[in-house]
Amino acid sequence: MDALRHGWPIAGEGAPVLQPIETAFGDPTSDCLLISASRAATLKLANQREAAVPGAAVLLRGAERFELAAARAVADPALDLSAPLKGPFAALPLGWGRHAEAALELARIAGILPAFMVAPDGAGEVQEFAAADLAAFADPARLTVATRARLPVRALEEAEMIAFRSPDDLREHVALVIGRRSAECVPLVRLHSECLTGDVFGSLKCDCGPQLDDALAAISAEARRGGWGVVLYLRQEGRGIGLVNKLRAYRLQDQGFDTLDANTRLGLPEEARDFPVAARMLDLLGITQIRLMTNNPAKLAAFAAAGVTVTERVPLALAGGAHNAGYLAAKRDRAGHLLP
Repeated sequence: MDALRHGWPIAGEGAPVLQPIETAFGDPTSDCLLISASRAATLKLANQREAAVPGAAVLLRGAERFELAAARAVADPALDLSAPLKGPFAALPLGWGRHAEAALELARIAGILPAFMVAPDGAGEVQEFAAADLAAFADPARLTVATRARLPVRALEEAEMIAFRSPDDLREHVALVIGRRSAECVPLVRLHSECLTGDVFGSLKCDCGPQLDDALAAISAEARRGGWGVVLYLRQEGRGIGLVNKLRAYRLQDQGFDTLDANTRLGLPEEARDFPVAARMLDLLGITQIRLMTNNPAKLAAFAAAGVTVTERVPLALAGGAHNAGYLAAKRDRAGHLLP
């Protein structure tokens, strides 16, 4: 991931050298590009999407070698209006599909556009990766408690923060335990994914900040009545696509695309958050039963699959307005959130 952020080429065993298009430096050229199937579909490349193996990655050849500017026009939807005519392209057989998928996933985790120049000239030193490494990276069992400390917060002074860390992941998730733990009370829990724009700056494009505030208020009220609760704060900005790509999605939303279509136009998943890691956090805290504050059925399913008993779903109030009406409608109508 560090190599991708620096624009260095990578390669898996049996696969060609891949150089990330967004961060590439110099003037590389290439006969072929690797993009996601969703980006290919956005570009109306139906036959290329059908050639994806096994449906996530597409290998494209152009009529001429791709220079970096032309490659970026294919990869970046921000350039679609200034460079609307692309192609003609031909889809090539992809005999290294597993490594192609792994490379696209590595790009997502690194927070860059999931698109590569294939076997570029003058690639330089290559960083090798193994597709199996991704499974180890995503294994929630590798998460451990790093440290903990008392942390008085505005919601309630009696609070403790616990930090969690995985060996290969620079993101450090945290849990804020509010109130005094009691085996007699099922804790009220909020699983909240990081949203810098909403949680810190008060963005009106989403409802994340108000949901976090409501959760802190509800859990502190529970603690004052003798109960307790936990906010699980996961460092997975923008539904797992990262801050920079989330801002790119915001630009696409301003062009009329909803929050899910904006992600797919970037070649990224509609939903890439890692909910099993939250179940692992609860396991490390010794919590097996919770009352979950959520409107998202996917979170209920993820906890159930991990063996966490959700005794009650506590709905969250909406923070609707002119700027996030479409966002809330997409969550309800397309993502299946339990909203009125």
